[in-house]
Amino acid sequence: MSMNQSVLICDQVAPILNEILQKNGLKITYEPEITPDQIKEKISSFDIIVVRSRTKITKEMIDCATQCKIIARVGVGLDNIDVDAAKAKNIRVINAVEGAMNAVAELVLGLMLSMAREIPRADREIRNGKWLKKELMGIELSGKYLGIVGLGNIGKRLAKLARGLNMNIIGFDVMPIADDFARDVGLIKADIDTLISSADFISFHVPLTDDTHHLVNAKRLSMMKKTAYIINTSRGEIIDEDALYNALKEGNLAGAALDVFEKEPAVGNKLTTLSNVVCTPHMGAQTKEAQTLAANVIGEKIIMILRGVI
Repeated sequence: MSMNQSVLICDQVAPILNEILQKNGLKITYEPEITPDQIKEKISSFDIIVVRSRTKITKEMIDCATQCKIIARVGVGLDNIDVDAAKAKNIRVINAVEGAMNAVAELVLGLMLSMAREIPRADREIRNGKWLKKELMGIELSGKYLGIVGLGNIGKRLAKLARGLNMNIIGFDVMPIADDFARDVGLIKADIDTLISSADFISFHVPLTDDTHHLVNAKRLSMMKKTAYIINTSRGEIIDEDALYNALKEGNLAGAALDVFEKEPAVGNKLTTLSNVVCTPHMGAQTKEAQTLAANVIGEKIIMILRGVI
């Protein structure tokens, strides 16, 4: 492929991506606030489209992309890109799974500590003039069982970090789990229902597919310990939010920490009204280091594709 290519960047990305592409002779159009209608109007002029999570690349857009060769997501997952439509037009679709690995794993730890020690409530009440020292009896992560559903890059990184806190790790993945990794973290392999019914904390790291949509439903929530906490930093749609709301409201689950929601932005979501829910605005990969790494990875992958290396 020629290096004389035009690139439309549809979302805010770290400057390193522009630097890599421009250094290699690519022509950049940077429109981080571009609307879906504007994309449809302009997409036919570009060889490469770059997005993060804000922009959705639909079949309708892809049908207009007459000269597009690559669609790149600076992040994890591809559920905001119609991959089948892209493949039908021989468009390469790539992402940067490596970029968010550590950032998301660290956020999960932060969310677990926030729930275990009720840090958001402590902060909120002291600002409201209340000193709740006696009420705020927390628990420690050390010795607890952490269930990790999905042991890709992020799940594995989380397991290693949690092991450093002396947590016991239970893992489930649809793919075989490497024995050396299992030995390194003392992993207990289990099927998903055994994991869900056994763990004190359960963290989800799976892509959104037909099989994982509402993976966490009323039945599975009823299997969890009443003292259990769940953390979701993957995709909001893997949890049935109505069922989760009922479980939390009725005291059948200790708490939930959610970085992702079925509909985003989640302003006004009824889960945000519950005191045993910690919410963050889909910021798992939102660190300077992760964004720089993801942009760097995507830049290098684009150049390697154009050179015919991958």
